Amino acid sequence: MFYKIAQKVMFQMDPEQAHNLAMAGLHATGNSPLNCFYRQDIIPAPVTVMGVTFPNPVGLAAGMDKDGEAIDAFAAMGFGHIEVGTVTPRPQPGNDLPRLFRIKPAKAIINRMGFNNKGVDNLVANLKAAKSGALVGVNIGKNRDTPVEQGKDDYLICMEKVYKYAAYIAVNISSPNTPGLRTLQYGDLLDDLLSSLKAKQKELADKHNKYVPVALKIAPDLTAEEIDKIAQSLIKNEFDGVIATNTTLSRDGVSGFNNSSETGGLSGKPLNELSTRVIKQLADCLQGKLPIIGVGGINSAEDALAKLDAGAQMVQIYSGFIYQGPQLIKEISDAYRAR
Repeated sequence: MFYKIAQKVMFQMDPEQAHNLAMAGLHATGNSPLNCFYRQDIIPAPVTVMGVTFPNPVGLAAGMDKDGEAIDAFAAMGFGHIEVGTVTPRPQPGNDLPRLFRIKPAKAIINRMGFNNKGVDNLVANLKAAKSGALVGVNIGKNRDTPVEQGKDDYLICMEKVYKYAAYIAVNISSPNTPGLRTLQYGDLLDDLLSSLKAKQKELADKHNKYVPVALKIAPDLTAEEIDKIAQSLIKNEFDGVIATNTTLSRDGVSGFNNSSETGGLSGKPLNELSTRVIKQLADCLQGKLPIIGVGGINSAEDALAKLDAGAQMVQIYSGFIYQGPQLIKEISDAYRAR
């Protein structure tokens, strides 16, 4: 009930202003008695993915808490893990405003944020300050002004800085809002990036006496051949997991609605079937050699179970969380436990 009231107020505001207000409120209340307004107990439904045992299979997708400012609040909601970021080595403002748009009739969102964040050092400080003990994945990216050919250096910088504090690291090469970024999903650039990250992972595992798994986040706008090539590169480079998928450039399911012609990545309900199809194709290519985290358009427990049936081992939510509220976490976790 509280969420529906808050949502009604927030949906009268500009989307990014509402987001910033919500994040400030969660940051302020995460460790206070006021978290009673959103705290919920989730019956344990543990799942082990990438060698990490998560308390339940529902995570918060990257993009909501870019700077790790509300980790404890999201933990209080019952998320099995929280993926923060995307973070870059240096702070950057992102793209020009406006850059976030609701398409309420379709339960969708378009964003062209452009990796706006306060930089990796600020994120590390927030990771250190978190009190909940939540499992936090860190989603890393490159700065906009770093040439694609030198992009791997940015990923390696971020990986080194967050390694000690992360449950896993997600490598974002699939956002449509950083020019040229998606070219890292193909051919020699992908192989070079993955092999460099695996070498750095080994170095850091020895240094910290701790193995932190690394997953690749891919786009939904890939051909079957491209999915297969990515899968083979992941296997070859012994990656620990893959997150499928990011937002889409497609406008299927939203054409004709207000804001549907805005540029950027589309998330929410219209992405669900496309994302699930990519997960199925990816699972067929991977043949169980590494796990899949399913994300994209999950708006109900049924959507989440469909992704698990397609080959994912656990799921993440973002736009569905905006439209449905924290109750969605409980619904999915309970449905998973009851299978």
